[in-house]
Amino acid sequence: MKPAKLHCWILGCFSVALCCGCTSDQFLLRDSHSKSWRKLYLAHHWPVTVCKMSANDCQDPPEYWTIHGLWPGKAEDCNRTWHFNVTEIKDLLSDMRRYWPDVLHSSLNRTQFWKHEWEKHGTCAAALQILNSQKKYFGKTLELYQRVDLNSYLLKAGIKPGSTYYKMTAIKEALTSCYGVTPKIQCLPPEEGEKAQTIGQIEFCFTKDLELRNCTEPTGGSERMQAGLQLGTGELSVCNDTLPTYYPSQVQGHK
Repeated sequence: MKPAKLHCWILGCFSVALCCGCTSDQFLLRDSHSKSWRKLYLAHHWPVTVCKMSANDCQDPPEYWTIHGLWPGKAEDCNRTWHFNVTEIKDLLSDMRRYWPDVLHSSLNRTQFWKHEWEKHGTCAAALQILNSQKKYFGKTLELYQRVDLNSYLLKAGIKPGSTYYKMTAIKEALTSCYGVTPKIQCLPPEEGEKAQTIGQIEFCFTKDLELRNCTEPTGGSERMQAGLQLGTGELSVCNDTLPTYYPSQVQGHK
């Protein structure tokens, strides 16, 4: 082999080795993130309750359950350099505005809410190939939201917003019966002088293959503790089974 050809052959082999090494490192990084959580939470929030909790610009909230986010069972920014780019989801914007609105900031640039969800949770979820781009992450979340169809199932179960108080156990039993899995339900605790908690958020859990699964974990499980830190509104907590539960139909309607 001539010296020039030998030199090119050696450089070529070295370049291949470097590329293989980079691919391996990147795979290990993604795989390590993927193994650090076991499930995804699809969080729905009730906009009327969200508005009740905040003094921000919250006007005419939708009276249907909207998306809060799709969260891996680990709350951290996995890749702070992977910035949100709304142009990557331009084909989804119509559905995003309807089903994933920024309830608290109706007059501001609503993309800030999506930016937060992507950079905190989406870059972690991207460890899965099915969610490894912004379009996949937001698009698949919208698909899961439509698949769960929480608004329709609650209506079919006779659970409607209004002045009626519900038993939390009855809501749980209705959802478990509909879906065959146990969701995680969070409420706004009663304020002074009130007798009822206010339902605010319902999370459905999925496996990494995006199949529904129970949200419950064995007592003391580390992932359960991590998931509890992901509440978008810190005043929400797991609902109390013994308290009456209010499902408000309008922001000012809670007495």
